[in-house]
Amino acid sequence: MERKKYVIMMAAGSGTRMGAGRPKQFIELGGKAILQRTIEVFRRACPGISVITVLPEDFIQYWKDYCIEHNFSCPQILVKGGITRFHSVRNALDRVPEGALVAVHDGVRPLVSEALVSGIFAKAEESAAVIPVLPCIDTMKVLESRDGELQTIPGMSVDRSLLYGAQTPQVFHSEILKEAYSLAYDTSFTDDASVVEKYGKNLSYVIGERFNIKITTQDDLVLAKAIMSLSE
Repeated sequence: MERKKYVIMMAAGSGTRMGAGRPKQFIELGGKAILQRTIEVFRRACPGISVITVLPEDFIQYWKDYCIEHNFSCPQILVKGGITRFHSVRNALDRVPEGALVAVHDGVRPLVSEALVSGIFAKAEESAAVIPVLPCIDTMKVLESRDGELQTIPGMSVDRSLLYGAQTPQVFHSEILKEAYSLAYDTSFTDDASVVEKYGKNLSYVIGERFNIKITTQDDLVLAKAIMSLSE
């Protein structure tokens, strides 16, 4: 039987790197808040999906008011963010039942395609943990900071062909993700895949998308607007 689908929309960041007067997930992109655009992709890709939106506590009412004012009629479970991303996901998982498929996605990745979202969910019906990745295309340098300057570490190099960058959405069987998040917090937990892997579960991978960028700086916002203009 097909599992019910959930998405945990991670939007609890403060957005300090953006340098705006409000967190980046609420900045408008093409007339809509970035967070709204991101949620809409999932609702189109997976009609009937349950949306759990994780927000900074101080902006929960702001988001409620935004949805009303902009006629964004989307049933959501609103969850208060934690002190780290790990704790924010753990808070949201309390609202997800076992036996479901749950995606965790950055609320500031609004350009993810419906095809990638639906494709990862489809693969996750059989694989317990599915992660989108992209091969590294840049030459990688192993450096360290010495007296404020970056310098090469002698004898160390990286084989670029082995390096991939992880994206979201990352989709899991909910019981696996909930069990993995019973682990104690570790600074090595940079995404959900790292938590599940530490728990001892295997990961499956699919190729992600170049345009599935995470908007964290003003430069990212400029790039996102340029990408959107290509489809207008």
